[in-house]
Amino acid sequence: MDCVSELHDRERWGLILAGGEGVRLRPLTRVVCGDERPKQFCALLGRETLLEQTRRRAALVIPPGRVLVSLTRDHERFWSPLLGGMPAHCALVQPEGRGTTAAILHGLLRIAATAPMASVAVFPADHWVSDDRALMVHVLGAFSAVRARPELVVLLGVVPEDAETDYGWIEPGERVQGGTQLYRVRRFWEKPEPLLAEDLFGRGCLWNSFILVARVPALLALIRSAAPDLAAAFARVQPAIGTAGEAHALEALYATLTPLGFSERVLATRPANLAVLPVQGVAWSDWGQPARVLATLGRLGVRPDWVGRVVARSA
Repeated sequence: MDCVSELHDRERWGLILAGGEGVRLRPLTRVVCGDERPKQFCALLGRETLLEQTRRRAALVIPPGRVLVSLTRDHERFWSPLLGGMPAHCALVQPEGRGTTAAILHGLLRIAATAPMASVAVFPADHWVSDDRALMVHVLGAFSAVRARPELVVLLGVVPEDAETDYGWIEPGERVQGGTQLYRVRRFWEKPEPLLAEDLFGRGCLWNSFILVARVPALLALIRSAAPDLAAAFARVQPAIGTAGEAHALEALYATLTPLGFSERVLATRPANLAVLPVQGVAWSDWGQPARVLATLGRLGVRPDWVGRVVARSA
């Protein structure tokens, strides 16, 4: 696939979620970086941070000027040096972290102000994948699916390598009519016990990558249905989104918000238009714990300078 040739699809946008705290990986990132930065702002493999890797990956199929990055103001000292070449309109700075649902809703409203019928791919900023181009082929497949079926919200589910108990799992249902590789979502399983994880693995269930693709109207409708109070609160400030008054409006809004996780509050409702696209031939990890980072590095046969310091501290 020639990813560059796909850049001319003007309906295509991206939203990178980079506002998380990365608390579980903090024992490792503290050693690597010498400070309290979340993992997406840390260079764990090579010279690029996970956020920079995610931006580069998204740019394979989406022009950089249409890839928005959701950030929080209290992390500015960490993200500001990384985004010097990014157009100013691409930085979505939240006053504080209020969960992934608020971050996604903010991004959708910013996109809707310019391209209300756009398709958007949502990416976590802090995951590792083995093959950027292979992953983005699947993202393009999801874009094609929602172009043909605008009502769908398509999750990317990674074909698992083992019976992992610390990931969320997606149980596929029947095949979506007209979508050769798309399946309905029968159920989500969050961090299953070992015996259940073995069963899910054996039955062909998928790891939830939290990468999703949808038309803006479909994703907005999903959030309005699952989190109506949050959607109504954002609707009151929507006229300010994308204007000089946005920061002030968000300041007042976020002071009133209760954090809501997108998986727990929105996806768990399992709406009928939710589908999953299996991702094959790509190794993936959320790098949520030090052991998983070290396991990935071991499999790759690489040993960054910081590994010795981490191992010594854990001994």
